[in-house]
Amino acid sequence: MREISDLLPIGSIVTLDDSEDKLMIFGILQSTGQENDEQYDYIGVPYPMGNIGPDNQFLFQHDNIDEIIHIGYEDEEYIDYISTLEDFYTNE
Repeated sequence: MREISDLLPIGSIVTLDDSEDKLMIFGILQSTGQENDEQYDYIGVPYPMGNIGPDNQFLFQHDNIDEIIHIGYEDEEYIDYISTLEDFYTNE
């Protein structure tokens, strides 16, 4: 995982290594929720279709991003949220 402050905001559009398909990030710091719970930097859905079901949601790491096409919306609320996440993860 990268530094939390380096994570892209929700709404960002990216392509991953070895793929031309675009994904829109709709969640950050996601886990599989399974027994061998793994954490991922992002969860994304195909762009422009959006969330068309759980079989089309993709967990990936920041290092898997090949190209950042668009950076999502950032405001004071987003900055506060990222700060809260940083505090939570550094105080574990």
